[in-house]
Amino acid sequence: MSRLPDFEGLAMFAKVAEEGSFAAAARVMGVSVPTVSRAVARLEERLGGRLFNRTSRQLALTEFGSSMAAKASDIYCQAEELESEAQDLSVQPRGQVRLAVPMAFGLRWVAPLLPKLLRQYPEITVDLHLSDASVDLIADGFDAALRIAVMPDSSLVARRLCAVRQLAVASPGYLAEHGHPSHPRELASRTCLSYAYRARSQVWRFTHTDGSEEDVMPTGPLRVTNSDALIPVLLEGLAIAEMPEFIASEYLADGRLEVLLPDWSMARGGLYFVTPSARSRPAKIRALSDFFALHLSEPQWRWPRVQS
Repeated sequence: MSRLPDFEGLAMFAKVAEEGSFAAAARVMGVSVPTVSRAVARLEERLGGRLFNRTSRQLALTEFGSSMAAKASDIYCQAEELESEAQDLSVQPRGQVRLAVPMAFGLRWVAPLLPKLLRQYPEITVDLHLSDASVDLIADGFDAALRIAVMPDSSLVARRLCAVRQLAVASPGYLAEHGHPSHPRELASRTCLSYAYRARSQVWRFTHTDGSEEDVMPTGPLRVTNSDALIPVLLEGLAIAEMPEFIASEYLADGRLEVLLPDWSMARGGLYFVTPSARSRPAKIRALSDFFALHLSEPQWRWPRVQS
């Protein structure tokens, strides 16, 4: 005999006891009368006692059945409440969301959206993890992440929100002292700053408007795990750096930095909302995905002099 309780038999027994007939119970549950009859018979055999006294005109609980009916009814009601609560959770955005976001991007562009998010979804709580280090969504127990990548992890479900460009930048002071590079290969002999969590490799790959490519291995005195740490060195005119557009645009707009090699583009990635699985995603995850798609698909950080 299976060690798993016969929940179906208990549920059908409870409904027959409540309705007073097999036919009425079958109608309420949307199944056939033989299905209910077989379930009750199976439960009687399992429990070792008759639950009903049956005649052609009357159905009555036995003493044993009466002792079991209330408990079976409790189990049935608890199951109904559980299903109702689960359905409600799947429709109404509520509950905690563990969300992983890159540090610099999160502080600049996600944190300012949080007041609007929390007002719009008052029953959602957000556990926001800010780090440039890549996290394992499944192993680390995250519900979702915003990721900036050339291509997202194929094992995850990714929704592309917008393009994210990388730019080679330097300050006017640096360019006045060292001159404007005319070709990416010149960067190999320049002082360049590095970002430790750069996707794929530390090589800077440039693509010309004519389709030709050039790879450069940057060298310099500073490598960081957060691109914001490069800004003071750049502004002092000491080096060149690769910078994501969502950080660089602020400094490009007021002239503190300039884009190098305008006829060449660096890696063009994207901002993705990623989740471990697309199956049975609760309403809270769908709500966050739609929220970020609405507010980040046409980002304010676009730099006008960079071609779309």
